[in-house]
Amino acid sequence: MTDTRTLTLAEIEDLSFRALVAAGTSEENARPLAIATAATEADGVASHGLAYIPIYCEHVQCGKVDGSAKPVLTRPKPGVVTVDAATGFAHSAVDKGFEALIPAAREQGVAVLAINNSYNCGVLGYHTYRLAQAGLVGLGFTNAPASIAPSGGSKPVVGTNPFSVAAPGPDGEPALLIDQSASTIAKSEVMKHAREGKPIPVGWALDADGNPTTDPEVGLKGSMAPSGGYKGVGVALMVELLAAALTGATLGINASPFSGTAGGPPKTGQFFIAIDPGATAQGAFETGVSGLVAAIRAQDGSHLPGDGRSAKRLAARVQGVAVNSATLAKIESIL
Repeated sequence: MTDTRTLTLAEIEDLSFRALVAAGTSEENARPLAIATAATEADGVASHGLAYIPIYCEHVQCGKVDGSAKPVLTRPKPGVVTVDAATGFAHSAVDKGFEALIPAAREQGVAVLAINNSYNCGVLGYHTYRLAQAGLVGLGFTNAPASIAPSGGSKPVVGTNPFSVAAPGPDGEPALLIDQSASTIAKSEVMKHAREGKPIPVGWALDADGNPTTDPEVGLKGSMAPSGGYKGVGVALMVELLAAALTGATLGINASPFSGTAGGPPKTGQFFIAIDPGATAQGAFETGVSGLVAAIRAQDGSHLPGDGRSAKRLAARVQGVAVNSATLAKIESIL
């Protein structure tokens, strides 16, 4: 049984913040990432939570991330916001971009945010969730270092490339939140199994010859299995087009890994679309989403993407979160 300790969300945020600052991150850049880390743990996505803090700290120290970067925002068009993350953490760049994106979408009905020279943005749904809380339909895309081979091939050309869609609900929380990668499972889950010395299920990753493997180390040297075969590759290519080509970011095939110390800054990208549903459907949007959600929940055993996320966060605020003790020991060694 894995040894754990229970921490409050405030303790998780504080621990993350102090470790990042100790590693050389500015307080301005450490705070958004620490807040996101606590929220990710509250959502039950441990693979993207505290487990990543030692990696983030290592990357600040080796120069993969500029911990003191100051993202630069520009407005080339009324409905377009761009942010140069300056090889810093994506969270700071997203925060700066959202400050302009949200009012632009409310004023014009739709606006986009293009971020380049960026880094791993963590759980993409964390960011689109915030757009839905602002009453907007949020679409998010982020590219990653290549880890998925094309259909019929064995050499990775695109990353796991997640996309997320969040729709606002009547209570200020998302009525629907889709957050998924183009691979069968997020690469961070395979990395987590490798760290813990555990085998992975068949269908998660492939070896260098394109054959299924249960060894996470072999899978990490091979490629991630695309979700739905060629359809998953198509999703990854779509995200690469939006998050890399359309932002001017580095293609996944040329980006350095999000793990390890080699290669310098990955300089990947994020792309967000924010839409005011009142501008396109007026009051019919809420009725349509409510009807869709109700039809899914009416079926016994059905699952609505993002369902229960708010309840998980509430429970985590009250009960705290069980955190892997080995992860805590790594973080505490940084302080």
